[in-house]
Amino acid sequence: KLAMEFPSEDIFLMTTSPVIKAITNFKQVSKTLEEFDVEEQPSSLLEKRYPNIKVIQSGVKQLKSDEHKIFTEDGKEYMYEKLCLCAGAKPKLIFEGNPYVLGIRDTDSAQAFQKNLAQSERIVVVGNGGIALELVYEIHGCEVIWAIKDKAIGNTFFDAGAAEFLIPKLTAEKRETPIECKRTKYTMEGSEEKERRGAASDKPGSALGPDWHEGLCLKGTKEFSHKVHIETLCEVKKIYLQQEFIQLQRTSLTFPKEEKNVEPDEVLWPVYVELTNGKIYGCDFIVSATGVVPNVKPFLDGNYFAVGEDGGLNVDKHMRTSLPDIYAAGDICTASWEPSPVWHQMRLWTQARQMGWYAAKCMVADTLGESIDMDFSFELFAHVTKFFNYKVVVLGKYNAQGLGLDHELMLRCTKGQEYVKVVMQNGRMMGAVLIGETDLEETFENLILNQMDLSAYGEDLLNPDIDIEDYFD
Repeated sequence: KLAMEFPSEDIFLMTTSPVIKAITNFKQVSKTLEEFDVEEQPSSLLEKRYPNIKVIQSGVKQLKSDEHKIFTEDGKEYMYEKLCLCAGAKPKLIFEGNPYVLGIRDTDSAQAFQKNLAQSERIVVVGNGGIALELVYEIHGCEVIWAIKDKAIGNTFFDAGAAEFLIPKLTAEKRETPIECKRTKYTMEGSEEKERRGAASDKPGSALGPDWHEGLCLKGTKEFSHKVHIETLCEVKKIYLQQEFIQLQRTSLTFPKEEKNVEPDEVLWPVYVELTNGKIYGCDFIVSATGVVPNVKPFLDGNYFAVGEDGGLNVDKHMRTSLPDIYAAGDICTASWEPSPVWHQMRLWTQARQMGWYAAKCMVADTLGESIDMDFSFELFAHVTKFFNYKVVVLGKYNAQGLGLDHELMLRCTKGQEYVKVVMQNGRMMGAVLIGETDLEETFENLILNQMDLSAYGEDLLNPDIDIEDYFD
């Protein structure tokens, strides 16, 4: 966006990675819903397309905001007129520095995970967001103990009802063929591959795309397809390495079988996890999929940024941080404007793309001294994704976020086919979860946006025999 608006200005893109993430197959599904693939491409492609962009492959060592200077790890310094920080977030690991704990955030960590899984018989997955959900569903040939702190799976996106709807898919032996993914992959080869391996592993790469597990063979050593046991309402209390575990003479459990009481495990495992519910399981390794923290560390030293409660850089409604000429977008920032009643921030690819695009528009407007309206994408929270091979659309306050007890839920569910939930407040639709091919997203998007009083329709709003679209054309 910046390169198009200012063709004669030099634009530097600083990144630790030899590849950049590009949005491809972009499709505007409705006013606020969009679908796209995220593809890794060599940075030379971007430079070819926009001759005024120069990609600098180096991490940022220091920012001196009062001097308008950036110092990179390769010892160079760059002056800037305007700067946008889009350094994303890092995985929030349950235990730092333990070789048996793996975080999944970027392509490198996904590949490391695949390698480890190929030699594993049992793993423990900790976390309940999108990555944990996808992971548990995609893994076969390996026992999975899934520890979640909530009552139900997928708490970030769903309520208990939606979780119940999805759970049969986890235990189904026969896997259906996945919906075809049209994303082409750019993979590292030759010297770049070596370069990437040589890069410090604690450097966060860019976040995984929405269909990150495609093309990864997520298979363990066993012949069965799916074995998942869920431990709810618990967190990891302690991790023991094998030696320590033997010395302490603790007892670990076998993989639970429904018909029997859980028995002590005779097998020796490389690592053991003690949960807050008192149970101990041995495993080959632990996946920490417990969300992310904004990657602000390289920029804070010596700069007085206003920082949000979640650790992100506060930005106003023009994506400006508290320091002059510095903007931020994506996972690194915290939206500190007064949001629309049906929008909230969530660290997702869709919002990162919208924020990046809007931040560029704001930088252009500020430079030219023009005024700019808030982007329409911040009117309504809208996200489309795929879980367990179902299409999933979440709109507005889909989990009644911030509505207190003053709301009611309406549900429609056809087992194995669709799950529809709407959140109503004073007769107005505030949010919705749509799982399966419901074709209701556009209608519901409009009903949430225009805040029409729907009291008169009552339960008919979700009556499958009534074509609701016809009502509100």
